[in-house]
Amino acid sequence: MARARKLSDQTVAVVLAFADAPATWRYGYDLCQLVGLKAGSMYPILMRLADRGLLESTWEREVPSGRPPRHLYRLTGPGRALAAELATAGTRQVRPAGARSNPRPGPSWGRAT
Repeated sequence: MARARKLSDQTVAVVLAFADAPATWRYGYDLCQLVGLKAGSMYPILMRLADRGLLESTWEREVPSGRPPRHLYRLTGPGRALAAELATAGTRQVRPAGARSNPRPGPSWGRAT
């Protein structure tokens, strides 16, 4: 039986970063810049989301010379559904002035997809 857990603020921020353009492939480094997380936090989040079927990943196909290929990530169907749910949950929350803009963790992982 899957254990239900709330999403961390960082995971919510990553999923919502993908929600802006769900069909677009993204690099981990670009997501680090966008969300404000360090690589040591970002890549474990990306791996967990991919393991849970919320992200798909592939290797970069056209690699400029002198640079190794990079992993690319984008939301799957269930990932898009989660992103939509998180975006809706975030708009319903009232935050005091000066509070962080990231929504609090919402749905649990224990849902069947």
